[in-house]
Amino acid sequence: METIQVVIDAKLLRATDRAAQRTKRNRSALIRDALREHLRKLEIRALEARDREGYSNQPAERDDILHWEREAAWPAE
Repeated sequence: METIQVVIDAKLLRATDRAAQRTKRNRSALIRDALREHLRKLEIRALEARDREGYSNQPAERDDILHWEREAAWPAE
């Protein structure tokens, strides 16, 4: 672990301390977990953006779409 200094405003600090107390963690643990979650969300957004760009550069052909629609359909009874 490394010790760092982070500057935050008083209102955010109070909210952080209340959340830490509610979740029975210390402030550092709460901030670490929040940062991990935020970084995970950023990674997901980056992957989604990459996928969107890839699909935009190579749009699906009509026959491909029809094939996958048939695959996804519920079987007739």
